[in-house]
Amino acid sequence: MRIENTIIGFIGVSGKHLEMLFIDADSRSKGYGKILLNYAIEHLGITTLDVNEQNEQALGFYKKMGFSITGKSEKDAEGKDYPIFHLELQ
Repeated sequence: MRIENTIIGFIGVSGKHLEMLFIDADSRSKGYGKILLNYAIEHLGITTLDVNEQNEQALGFYKKMGFSITGKSEKDAEGKDYPIFHLELQ
C-alpha cells in the first residue's frame, strides 16, 4: 500500500494463509491494516493466519476482523520458543 510515493504497508500470502501483514508504525491505527486484510480476504481468499501470542495488539485486531483461535504451537515456524496462535476466519 502506498500513500503518495511512500510504501506504508504490505501483505504476504501463501495459498489461503496470510503469512504477514505489515503497517509502518507511523501509519498504524488509521485503517490501513483493515484495508489490506479485507483485500486479502475478498480478493485473495485467505482464511487462516498465525500470530505471536505476545502480540496482543495484532491478536485483538484479527479477532475484531472475524478470526478465531483454532490452535496453538509452543514454537514458531523456525522452531524458536515463541508461542504462536493459529487463527481461522469464522
